[in-house]
Amino acid sequence: MKTGKLLSLFRNVFAWALSLIMFIPLLLVVINALKTKTEANGMNMSLPSSFQWSNFAVVIEEGKLIQSFFNSLLYASASTILSIILASAAAYVLSRNRTRVNKVLYFYLILGIAMPMNFVTLTKVMQATHLMNTQIGIIILLAASALPFSVFLIYGFVSSVPRELDEAGIVDGCSPLRLFFSIVLPLLLPVIVTVGILNFMGAWSDFIHPLYYLNSSDKWPMTLAVYNFFGRFQVNWNLVSADIVLTTLPVVIIYLLGQKFIISGMTSGSVKG
Repeated sequence: MKTGKLLSLFRNVFAWALSLIMFIPLLLVVINALKTKTEANGMNMSLPSSFQWSNFAVVIEEGKLIQSFFNSLLYASASTILSIILASAAAYVLSRNRTRVNKVLYFYLILGIAMPMNFVTLTKVMQATHLMNTQIGIIILLAASALPFSVFLIYGFVSSVPRELDEAGIVDGCSPLRLFFSIVLPLLLPVIVTVGILNFMGAWSDFIHPLYYLNSSDKWPMTLAVYNFFGRFQVNWNLVSADIVLTTLPVVIIYLLGQKFIISGMTSGSVKG
């Protein structure tokens, strides 16, 4: 009995220690974002002599964060909605009709989780489809990148939806689209929320796709705005830190609000799949 309690205590202490270690970089950035330029040059954990809230106002104005914020919001929201609709429909069809062809298609789709992206080929495709330096092009890219993992999660969860509901809907005269959107999709809400939060955070934090395929600064998301701001103000670590705080804050808030949905959705899919 004592051994079990000691083991539980050790696990809790280890979890807290690991959490604190992971929290230190974020705390370092927040503290230095409130310092003067001279104080922030040392990039240490000492508290500022006075809180420089004006750093955030300078960053918003000089870094064009308002425009880049709405760009990031557009890319993340639109790509998340698109990926959820496509992944849910694909996972439903592939899970309900487990033929050999569909199994091959499913494994081909989820290969995208591990396979690296070929940017040379992708660039040629973007040029051929005239999607270079367009917002719709970035939205499609982000949605396509999120599809493999989204299909993987939703596929397992679809098995928990009774087939009798499909049959009842067909008997009542539902078309395939109405059956999916009116009956099946609402039942997938737990895993859809999980997929939506993960895809939104991934799209918001994406740096490579906008860097390669957006040439106009007016279309840059917040990740590129930070990159550009760092190049201009790399000697002002207080401003760089403030820029990083403002950029990561939306993702942190979304994660804190949706963490229980992430865990519940992933565990439900893994158990019932």
